Amino acid sequence: MALNPVTYLEQPFGQMAELINAHAENQPDRIALDDSEEKLTWAQTADLVNRVAAQLQADGLKKGQAVSILGTTTVRYAIAYLAAIVAGGCAAPLTTSATPKQLANMMADSGAMHLFVDSAKRAELFDSGIDLPPLKHVMLDVAEDDAPLMHDWMAAEGAMPKDMGAGPKDPFNIIYSSGTTGTPKGIVHSRQMRWYQIAVGESTGYGKPGKVSLLSTPLYSNTTLAVFLPTMAYGGTAILMRKFDCKRWLELAQENRVSHTMLVPVQYQRLMDFEGFDDYDLSSLTHKYCTSAPFSAELKAEVIKRMPGGLIEVYSMTEGGVVCILLAHAHPDKLHTVGIAWGGSEVITVDEDLNRLPRGEIGELVGRSQTMMSGYQNQPEKTEEASWYDENGDRWQRMGDIGKVDEDGFITLMGRSKDMIISGGFNIYPRDLEEALMAQPDVADAAVVGIASRQWGETPVGFVVAEAGASLDLEALREATNAQLGKTQRLSELHLIDELPRSHIGKILKTDLRELAEAQNPK
Repeated sequence: MALNPVTYLEQPFGQMAELINAHAENQPDRIALDDSEEKLTWAQTADLVNRVAAQLQADGLKKGQAVSILGTTTVRYAIAYLAAIVAGGCAAPLTTSATPKQLANMMADSGAMHLFVDSAKRAELFDSGIDLPPLKHVMLDVAEDDAPLMHDWMAAEGAMPKDMGAGPKDPFNIIYSSGTTGTPKGIVHSRQMRWYQIAVGESTGYGKPGKVSLLSTPLYSNTTLAVFLPTMAYGGTAILMRKFDCKRWLELAQENRVSHTMLVPVQYQRLMDFEGFDDYDLSSLTHKYCTSAPFSAELKAEVIKRMPGGLIEVYSMTEGGVVCILLAHAHPDKLHTVGIAWGGSEVITVDEDLNRLPRGEIGELVGRSQTMMSGYQNQPEKTEEASWYDENGDRWQRMGDIGKVDEDGFITLMGRSKDMIISGGFNIYPRDLEEALMAQPDVADAAVVGIASRQWGETPVGFVVAEAGASLDLEALREATNAQLGKTQRLSELHLIDELPRSHIGKILKTDLRELAEAQNPK
C-alpha cells in the first residue's frame, strides 16, 4: 500500500526521500516543478532526484557532507538541492550576490566535494582569477569540456540511492548568511529542525490536494525554502521564477491558479503599484506569506484589501530562535507588530547587560523554539556569541533586533541592535525615524543610519526616495520630520537617493548607506 504523506508527516521525524517517492507513486502525472522553461511531473522529479543522489553516493559522498549549489533558480537547481538531501548529504546553496572570493571561501568552509553550477556563475568564478577549492563541477545548464551536464553525469535510469541512515541531528542544509563583508557565516539546520518546519504545513493548507506555490525569491534563501520545502513534502506544485517581474508574477498566479506564495515587502509594494494589478484573477490565493524585511502597517492593510486570501507575516531568523506569526487579516489592530510567538516559541527582551526585562520594556529580543539552528559551520565562537542562557542554563538565540512584547504577546520591532544609534547617550531606533519620514508627502521610501559625530558620538542621517514625478525640498522635509520627533531623535542630515540598496530578499543594505553617508562627511 502506498505511503500516505499526510499521515507520514504526523510522525516525530521522517525522510524527504520517502515523501518524494510516495508522490511519484500516488500522483505520477501531477506537475511538481515548473520554471516556465522546464516542467517535471512527480514521476520525473523522483526519477531525477534518485539518479542524482545515487551518483553522489557513487562519487563518495558521506553522510552529512555538503553539496554546493550555485546559480539561477531553476527546476534543475531544485533537483540538485533535493538530491543532496535524499543522498544523505547536506544542501549548501550559495548566494549568487557574493563575490568570487566569498564563494570560494564558502565552498571550502562547507566541506563540499561537488559544485552544481550554471555556466554564467562558473565563468564569473574563473574570470575572477580566484583560487577555487578542488570541487567536482557538475553543470546545471550546458556541458563544458571539463564539467559534465547533470543529466549526462547522473546514474542510469532506475538507479536508487542507498539509505545512509541520516538521523534527526544530521545536517539538512547550510545557509550562508548574506554578509556584506568577509565570508558569510554558514548556518546549519538539522534534519529534525526542518522536519518540524515542514510538518506544520498541514495547518496552512499544504496537505490538501491541488496546492500550487509561486516562488519569486532565490532558492538559496531561507525565505524561499520556508514555502518550497513544505510544497515538496506535501506533493504540491512549485512554480519557480528565475527573476521577479510584476507582470509575469501576475500572469503565473492567474494561469496556474496559485494558492500559496512568499513575497518580501518590496515585492508586495511593486505589485500594489503595478498598473493593471486589479485586472488579474487571483481568487485562487489562500495563503500569502511575507518575511525578511520590515513590512509597514499601511502596506499590510493595502495588501489585505486588494489581494484575496490570508496574509501571514513571519518573523524569525535563518538561525532560528523565535518564530512569530502575524495573521494580519485577522488582527487589523496589530498591523504595526510582527505577531506573537508561535508553535512553542518563546520570546523575551534583555537589557544591554543581558538581564531579562519585564514584558513591555524595550530591549534586545532573544528567543527559543524547536527550529533553532545547530550552530554556525566551523565557528563555535560565533555560535556562542549569538546565544543567551537563562537561569536554568538553557540556550536562547539572540535575535539581533530591538523590540518590545506587549501585554497580548504581540511583538513590535524597533530596529536591528547593530543599527541602533546612540547619540548623546540616548538610544535612537531608526525605525521610529523612518516611519516619520514615510509619513511625509511624496516620500516613496526611506532609511536612517547612524554615523560618527564629534559632538554626539553618533548622529542620525536619513536617505529618501521621492515618489515618481515628485520633487523634494530636503531641508523642508527634514524640518517637518524633526517636528514630529523627540528632541534627541532629530535627523542631522537628509539625502535624496534614486533607490535604496537592497539584498535579494529586500533587506535594506544599511552598511552601504552608512558608507555613503560617511563618504559625504569625511572626518
